[in-house]
Amino acid sequence: MEDLLEREEMVLPSTTYHVHNGRILGRIDGIDAIAQAVDKILRTELFAYVIYGPNYGIELERLIGEEMDFVKADLERTISEALLADDRIESISDFEMFQSKKNTLMCEFKVQTLEGSYTQTWEVNPDDTTN
Repeated sequence: MEDLLEREEMVLPSTTYHVHNGRILGRIDGIDAIAQAVDKILRTELFAYVIYGPNYGIELERLIGEEMDFVKADLERTISEALLADDRIESISDFEMFQSKKNTLMCEFKVQTLEGSYTQTWEVNPDDTTN
């Protein structure tokens, strides 16, 4: 009976296909696989595709047409909420945002994962969330 209570949590490998410009170029694992997953999450609208679960993707459509000040104020929370749904991601920090064009924000943030950390750069245009 004691053996049933003493189970260890096992972390599964994150090996996946390496996709570049819509082509599969082999396989990747570790932090590269997680970075690819982050990119995919940031390109997928939450609740838009029935193939994905209710926690996969980012909620950007609600930002369409909003004032840039509102978008800036809410984007850190929106990004963090979307990415932290992946259990390989431990934290999102060090956000920096600047307006690169009239309706475009450049975001840069640190992604701390089980495999290490890296800096992600992402462009957001609240008038065009098709990324």
